[in-house]
Amino acid sequence: MDTENGTLFIVATPLGNTRDLSPRAAGVLAEAAVVLAEDTRRTGLLLKALGIAARRLVSFHEHNEEARTPQVLGWLGEGREVALVSDAGTPLLADPGYRLVAAARQAGFGVSPVPGPSAILAALSAAGIAPYPFAFLGFPPRGRAQAEALFTRFGATGATLVFFERKNRIGDTLAAALAALGDRDCVLCRELTKTFEEFVPGRLADFAGKDLELLGEVTVVVGPGGGGRSADDEARRVLAEEAAAGGKPREVARRAATRLSGWTAKALYAMLPVRERD
Repeated sequence: MDTENGTLFIVATPLGNTRDLSPRAAGVLAEAAVVLAEDTRRTGLLLKALGIAARRLVSFHEHNEEARTPQVLGWLGEGREVALVSDAGTPLLADPGYRLVAAARQAGFGVSPVPGPSAILAALSAAGIAPYPFAFLGFPPRGRAQAEALFTRFGATGATLVFFERKNRIGDTLAAALAALGDRDCVLCRELTKTFEEFVPGRLADFAGKDLELLGEVTVVVGPGGGGRSADDEARRVLAEEAAAGGKPREVARRAATRLSGWTAKALYAMLPVRERD
């Protein structure tokens, strides 16, 4: 790692099982001049458990990203190697770091991913729901209306949806998903790669609005309405028939929803061409 300008390494760390850290990732973390960590205490404990002695551990989180970025660019300009990690998994995916990566590239510094664990891909690989195409939604908005709008927008694509949620909000968020998407297959994935790893399959209606006894952060996988791409084609066919029968766009969407399983009027309305909406 001896270059004129430094390189920013984006390093994936274990979700829970420390044996999932790759040899390359271990080497980068040991050799980097600075390791940027969302939570220095948590990362410090991980490195200690792995027998890695970081040269310097510095905090980098959503509250100091803007202020810290110029300092990091300065280190890179001095030829130092910098590694960025999140609390667990692959950085930037629902974690801070995007602005730093963009700034480093704009300044002409190298940015190199060190791939590894990802809660998104781990959940998709083992949930038993069509893994692609998929859309990752991060943490849905707290407001009910905003969450429903998000689910409506992406639910109309026919893609499998993946998102994160905290245990105390999971019931409310799934209620918003149900209202926007209709009842769909879903799997709640928790404690991934850890001792008490669990995949809880069901339907949105099984979990919506309920006080679920789940520990930790949950990765949710929601299947495509009616089965994916073919469901989109069927929805468009029914919408075309109802549009031909006449009526305002919202009325057309409501009639189509009564004929299609797993679709709501909101999602169908979003499928209509913009020029045809109210």
